[in-house]
Amino acid sequence: MPTEILMPALSPTMEEGTLAKWLVKEGDTVSSGDLLAEIETDKATMEFEAVDEGVIGKLLVAEGTENVKVNTAIALIGEEGEDFSAAPSAAAPAAEPSAPAADAAAEAAPAGGSEAAASAPAAPKGGDGNRIFASPLARRIAKDKGLDLSQIKGSGPHGRIIKADVENAQPGAAKADAPASAEAPKAAAPAGGAMPTGPSAEQVLKMYEGREFEEVKLNGMRKTVAARLTEAKQTIPHFYLRRDIQLDALLKFRSQLNKQLEPRGVKLSVNDFVIKACALALQAVPDANAVWAGDRMIKLKPSDVAVAVAVEGGLFTPVLKDSDTKSLSALSAEMKDLAGRARDGKLAPHEYVGGSFAISNLGMFGIENFDAVINPPHGAILAVGAGVKKPVVGEDGELAVATVMSTTLSVDHRVIDGALGAQLLQAIKENLENPMVMLA
Repeated sequence: MPTEILMPALSPTMEEGTLAKWLVKEGDTVSSGDLLAEIETDKATMEFEAVDEGVIGKLLVAEGTENVKVNTAIALIGEEGEDFSAAPSAAAPAAEPSAPAADAAAEAAPAGGSEAAASAPAAPKGGDGNRIFASPLARRIAKDKGLDLSQIKGSGPHGRIIKADVENAQPGAAKADAPASAEAPKAAAPAGGAMPTGPSAEQVLKMYEGREFEEVKLNGMRKTVAARLTEAKQTIPHFYLRRDIQLDALLKFRSQLNKQLEPRGVKLSVNDFVIKACALALQAVPDANAVWAGDRMIKLKPSDVAVAVAVEGGLFTPVLKDSDTKSLSALSAEMKDLAGRARDGKLAPHEYVGGSFAISNLGMFGIENFDAVINPPHGAILAVGAGVKKPVVGEDGELAVATVMSTTLSVDHRVIDGALGAQLLQAIKENLENPMVMLA
């Protein structure tokens, strides 16, 4: 019997993607690890590998098809000589992935990935003998809480039970009755699960009837950015801490280092020092090196620092792992590599997933200060402005001119309290104003 190949979840936030290009054709024999297709996710264009061997019997989704939902059947694979004539000609979202497809999604999605990832093929049955579809995380939480999945109504794709359903369920809770009455219309939820927070597209278009305009179609990345940051501002209790940092010592030290590093082709930026300063500060204030995990906090040991990179149509936050242990020149080279591949759409999910802390630097655009939105599950993000010449009062009371950089630390109050956040920002300031200490 033919096996369905399903649209995989190739990134933690992927709910749908574009099947950009088939790398196989009907009748081809493939083995595990062979490339099947190029798929545009919400973050990048990635290659999709086979996890089983067999003959490609039918391609169900044409090249260039957009908005293909995760777990939709995109092709059929089977044995040599198998009859594929009875197979469907158009793909539809699958109620439950086959074992090969589930394996593919599990391998593609990093640990801690999204609920969109395919669930394991073995599913318990409810009292009426019907299959119960639930994500692996939801099953584990249900088991820990002693909940009966058959008594929980799923809110995920095709009624799949997801993490939120299990966390909100009470022991013995009855399964919700069938569809609500016509008097209670449902609000349509946009991609990412966020509820609408403003007028609908139709209402907005009506406002501008008779005016010249262009509609811009949202790509997968922009949809994800909109959904995640809306969720972040609605659900994360942000508070903000601000400090001015004098850069004159750092700029002088940077100039000296760059002269010495010039033969090696290395040129350090101020941002390289900011990354290092934040990484060391997370080690000096370890309680702030933490993320929010729903019903608990996770405190990280290494300093894995994410840095926002603007790309066409959105942004990436590649993660520089173990930043506290790396030299400034190593951080500089890694940041240039990650930023370049982010702009080319060639980052793998493990390169932009994780971290506990992020940096957003708009100083190069002349922005002096701003407030950044926390990228969940991070505990904080540092907004970095431009260095500007300003009058300052020295320790001796004399008025002088210094290069001052404004910084704002956006903090998740669930993870970091005010005093702890203040300690973290103070440590960042001390590192940047005494740059030689960062080399000790």
